[in-house]
Amino acid sequence: MEGRSMNNAYMPFLSRIQKVIRHTAIEYTFRMHYVGEVKPGQFFEVSVPKYGEAPISVSGIGDDYVDLTIRKVGKVTNEIFENQEGKSLFMRGPYGNGFLPENYQGKELVVVAGGTGVSPVKGIIDYFGNHPEEVRSLTVIAGFKSPKDVLFKEDIKRWENQKMNLTITVDAAEEPGWNMGLVTKYIPDITFEDKENTAVIVVGPPVMMKFAVAEFKKLDIEDSQIWISQERKMCCGLGKCGHCRMGDTYICLDGPVFNYTEGKKLLD
Repeated sequence: MEGRSMNNAYMPFLSRIQKVIRHTAIEYTFRMHYVGEVKPGQFFEVSVPKYGEAPISVSGIGDDYVDLTIRKVGKVTNEIFENQEGKSLFMRGPYGNGFLPENYQGKELVVVAGGTGVSPVKGIIDYFGNHPEEVRSLTVIAGFKSPKDVLFKEDIKRWENQKMNLTITVDAAEEPGWNMGLVTKYIPDITFEDKENTAVIVVGPPVMMKFAVAEFKKLDIEDSQIWISQERKMCCGLGKCGHCRMGDTYICLDGPVFNYTEGKKLLD
């Protein structure tokens, strides 16, 4: 059936492209027809016959679609970018554990993400942005290299009008009006009413996650209160190829989302 998994983890299904959202020259969101349960932070394998497949994080969820934000970095993604609305792509999944809202409900939630790391957390920001009564507070810090690298501009406009503390920052900008600096610069400014009832999500390049977590540790946030995603380590989705293995852990099967009590063992 088009747009629906047939309960065979190995079997790709055909999914129609409902919409293509162009963020930058090399980063597009493909809105793919899909009916079925999916969680923020999970991923699909998107394949192009004769070229291969690539694991792509879910960046948005709708009643009959999933958004997959793709960076043009190789032969498979180059071919995916040749497709437009109305065309179809092969997908299999979803895979991984994802971000479970129940881990953060009733808490002061802080989400820190860098660059394409915003993609896997966008769904959880959307969820609590639409259901602010389910958290004590929501703070979001998202960082990008420059203004032209900012993803999800329309979503950011919506977040600005929702009940959250939102900071968008760039490493450098020639034009005025932008927050400047790495995401870690803004973590010490976060105020907590009850640190013991706080949850933190950090996603981005490994070095960014390492230093962001270090800033939260300075604020006396415990490992058990922090979640990270190792979405950059994903490969086949099934734990068969072994590329995602780190020690005894298979990122595709056990993650990509980890509580930091386990996740700290997996950072490079």
